[in-house]
Amino acid sequence: MMRCPTCLVELEGGFPELGRHIFKQQRLADAGHITWINRYVSKTRTDEDTFISKVIAVFQNDSLKEWIIHQFVKKFYGDDPHRFVIAMQRPSKFVLLGYAYEHHHFLKQWVKSCASIISNTDIEEVQHYELDNISSEWRGSGNTVPSHHELLLRMGESYGAKREDIYSTEALDPTKLAISTWDYICRDLTFVEGMAAMHSLELIANRNIKNYGSPIGYFDPEILSDGSVTKETAEFLKEGYMADVIHSEVALDLIEKYSKKLNIVQPVQAVVMKSMEEFDNYLNARLERGEMLENK
Repeated sequence: MMRCPTCLVELEGGFPELGRHIFKQQRLADAGHITWINRYVSKTRTDEDTFISKVIAVFQNDSLKEWIIHQFVKKFYGDDPHRFVIAMQRPSKFVLLGYAYEHHHFLKQWVKSCASIISNTDIEEVQHYELDNISSEWRGSGNTVPSHHELLLRMGESYGAKREDIYSTEALDPTKLAISTWDYICRDLTFVEGMAAMHSLELIANRNIKNYGSPIGYFDPEILSDGSVTKETAEFLKEGYMADVIHSEVALDLIEKYSKKLNIVQPVQAVVMKSMEEFDNYLNARLERGEMLENK
């Protein structure tokens, strides 16, 4: 079974069927498929056989984990890093407020996604991993170890946001669409695809990202101690900065292990690509929210 990285449709044939499907959508001028082709295959039109061979090359890999890392770094940290990452090197008050407002909605979906993954498998090591994620992201351990969500809210409050406003403010459309996509993947596809959709995204804050070829990190580490951001911001960023290395890389090992066991490596790759596109739009929504708050 193959899966299209754009529309996520299942295709019963192998790579040739996948290539023909995407090629057909190109001929039909489908915008989503054309965007994917331009980003991952070629901006130059070719005959169908050549096109299929190029599609196959996109998915070829010796290690799924390394393939995911390579694709993620290339998209968000390559020659032209994502503009939210650029803004986070020395973030302004409104960049961080936009982060707080939109990420609240992301984290609400995150715990639902983890719960859906748990419900889709009986494998205990996967269930335990996701339970740990739910606890750290949403519950924490009382006042001594606040949840990631609690630290996010405190960051927003440190810049003048009211907690009730963060809760009551409706997510922007790109965030809504991304959340809807992640909810569908985690509820209706396999547990491995759900894990791939969500946990590949943790690479964004992986402090080892420079070891994977990125020219910069998620933020300049100096801001954690130089006073350029609030103490609450430093605590929020430090928690993710320290934790996500472990979380993301353990998850990638599990994803590789079970995608091979279930023979769904390519569908997992397709889901990772789709999730990265939604994440791209969602990161832009953080900036958009910040601009709205600044101009309010």
